[in-house]
Amino acid sequence: MMTGYDEQRIAELLAALPAPPLGWVEAAQQLPRLRTEIDRLVARAEADSEFRAALIRDLETALRLEGVEPSQPVIARLRRHLAS
Repeated sequence: MMTGYDEQRIAELLAALPAPPLGWVEAAQQLPRLRTEIDRLVARAEADSEFRAALIRDLETALRLEGVEPSQPVIARLRRHLAS
């Protein structure tokens, strides 16, 4: 059974939800910047074989040298790109 909710009712329901954990909010705010950084690093690794080798050899150190915090999501995504 489909119930039709108007915008007002949807807003009321959303307002009734508890606030998300601070960590979720911070992570969501960082996503666009991290995606841009990952795309930049992948493009550089594709164009520069020495940089790609450095990433493969010691990903965490290479990221730190590039000014990127080597968090688990960043590391996992880059490893997927480097494996292909």
